Amino acid sequence: MRSLWTGSISFGLVNIPIKLYSAVESSGLDLDMLDKNDLSNIQFKRVNGTTGKEVAWENIVKGYKLDNHYVVLSDEDFKKASPEKTKTIDISEFVETAQVPSIYYDASYYIEPEKNGGKAYVLLRDSLLKSKKAALGTFVLRSKENVCLIEPSDKILMLHKIRYAEEIRSTEDIKVPDAKLSTAEIQMATKLIDQLTGKFDISKYKDTYTETLLKFIKAKAKGKKIHCTKNAGCAFRFKRSDGRIKGQPFTC
Repeated sequence: MRSLWTGSISFGLVNIPIKLYSAVESSGLDLDMLDKNDLSNIQFKRVNGTTGKEVAWENIVKGYKLDNHYVVLSDEDFKKASPEKTKTIDISEFVETAQVPSIYYDASYYIEPEKNGGKAYVLLRDSLLKSKKAALGTFVLRSKENVCLIEPSDKILMLHKIRYAEEIRSTEDIKVPDAKLSTAEIQMATKLIDQLTGKFDISKYKDTYTETLLKFIKAKAKGKKIHCTKNAGCAFRFKRSDGRIKGQPFTC
């Protein structure tokens, strides 16, 4: 893996040099948009919304619409508004993880200590484990200051970038009826939950869509016939024409 941020975790007199790695990656396939006539790549151009003419990068500016008028921002404006680019994750307090609602979690990263930070890294990890708490702090990533939560996960520390309070939408527009439930109904639902309760194991759940789609792609490239496993009566047959592979779907 390639690190995307290097710096240090700082709290009190402790300073831990670390690297951050993205903890997730997309399981989807990277598909290109093509012209169906000759399979050429589709390209997108930046055009003027009024004239329809293409605009060169050097002539493009950014603006914010305020009172039906655009206020144009310069590179200097963005620099003045950006936080100071530090290489430090500043821990301000420690909290119980259960106090942080899941809606605030945004992105997750693995934290790896640099060679000279191993002992301090283990000290922070084990201290968080013993206290059953997480470290709350801030750091700058891609010119934006972010709030983060650092907690132990097995043998490593993880950093979760979390959302600001103003990013969470209000629930006041969500309509939920006031339904009266009987004791028997609640007992029945609770019993069903108990019957289906198990140990959390995310490995049991697979991205079957991507896996199946990739099988279709490989089979189609070889001109093979594909049977849909989800519906026995549905099949797709592909044949070659003029040197290209074309698909002819046969529905149930």
